[in-house]
Amino acid sequence: MTPTIAILGAGPTGVGAAWRLAARGGFNVRVFEAAPEIGGTAKSVTIAGVHCDLGSHRLHPSTEPDLLAAIRNALGDDLLVRPRHGRIRLLGRWIHFPLRPLDMIAHAPPRFLAGALRDAICSPFRSVKAETFAGVLEKGLGPEICSRFYFPYARKMWGLDPSQLSATQARRRVSAGSPTKLLRKVFGKLPGLRTPYAGKFFYPRGGFGRIVDGLAAQATNQGAKFSLSSPVQGIDLADDRVSVRTPSGSCEADWVISTIPIGLLASLVTPRAPSSALELTSKLNWRSLVLVYVVLPISQYTEFDAHYFPEEAIRVARLSEPKNYSDAVTPTSKTVLCAEIPCDFNDSTFTASDADLAKLVRDSLASAGLPSLPEIEEVHAVRVRHAYPIYTQATEEAFRGLDAWVGQVPRVTTVGRLGLMAHDNTHHALRMGSDIAMCLRPNGTFDHEAWKRCREAFKHHVVED
Repeated sequence: MTPTIAILGAGPTGVGAAWRLAARGGFNVRVFEAAPEIGGTAKSVTIAGVHCDLGSHRLHPSTEPDLLAAIRNALGDDLLVRPRHGRIRLLGRWIHFPLRPLDMIAHAPPRFLAGALRDAICSPFRSVKAETFAGVLEKGLGPEICSRFYFPYARKMWGLDPSQLSATQARRRVSAGSPTKLLRKVFGKLPGLRTPYAGKFFYPRGGFGRIVDGLAAQATNQGAKFSLSSPVQGIDLADDRVSVRTPSGSCEADWVISTIPIGLLASLVTPRAPSSALELTSKLNWRSLVLVYVVLPISQYTEFDAHYFPEEAIRVARLSEPKNYSDAVTPTSKTVLCAEIPCDFNDSTFTASDADLAKLVRDSLASAGLPSLPEIEEVHAVRVRHAYPIYTQATEEAFRGLDAWVGQVPRVTTVGRLGLMAHDNTHHALRMGSDIAMCLRPNGTFDHEAWKRCREAFKHHVVED
């Protein structure tokens, strides 16, 4: 009998798992997605004729060759190679991002450069004051870069003081966490040291969401079935089978790959999860995000693909202009800006009206010294509840407890950004989906030892901006 594998969630991890299982053959693959479309936060939407992503997304050149080859196969010539052209506002000045040596010398505040140089020289003599986000980064980068950039940005992004965040937040979220890594990033753009794709990224014509769409289409062509608008209502556990309940009925499966939030998974299983596990779900902490899209009656706002704002006084964390990612020329009379505003779930920002959000964006850009916005024709807001995991000691302990409990649940494995509370890039999420699919044996049983090795490899994923 052909084993049935039920996949909960059709974001990059779920689609990656479905694509790999379908390509292997010999499995009945069922994917259940609560939303009416696939992609999760990696999908694209069309606003005023412009293809827009849910925030600023790009496929990084560090994507592993097998995944990059699969994406190329799915998209063909529509996978473009694009130059990165963003900038960071630092102490009132603009610096190109990714960082460039000559640009930094020309535009970074002299006192900042002097302080960063001093801290780099002193780095070998500093010790870690505490195993926290603040302690790890102060040891690696020194007080100048931390106090001027990373610490304000951390307070904005995660809503906590850096001393309250765990060391994991630094190690998983900051790719240039030491002078050596930072210099490698900066000077890696120079001729002779530059890699083939330095300062570039991959981006699909038609929006970032086409990556997941393309892999899902291949999975579908090979027999995988996607059920959209199908939220999971229950998971009934048995020793020999597991049943996934949705509004349209039940699916009997040999194994479940869950990419939904691990806390939600704990609440859905029958027999009921122990109270000790359910109590841990309230201790998991996520930062939310409001994406505000404003439609402007001009062809282009600036030449830059993204602006980064580390200052706490500017509420917007990042501003992107989708047309600049793929060098789109249509529509010629309009452009769209996407402002990313970190917040807490159901706070005054998360629940703000479109008019109030548009004013917040306008005021933030004016504070940053960007061009005044012309009349805003349309405003669209997308609210993301589980945007970024917040790592604190309490959160990590709660996750470890829940993760250990899931490890004992028969025929269910959790994975992905939401399942493993991993603040990862899309290529990391696809990797997780592909790897967990390879841990399933042809008879529908699971190779737990292989999965342990995969989990160890995932610990080395570091977010790239």
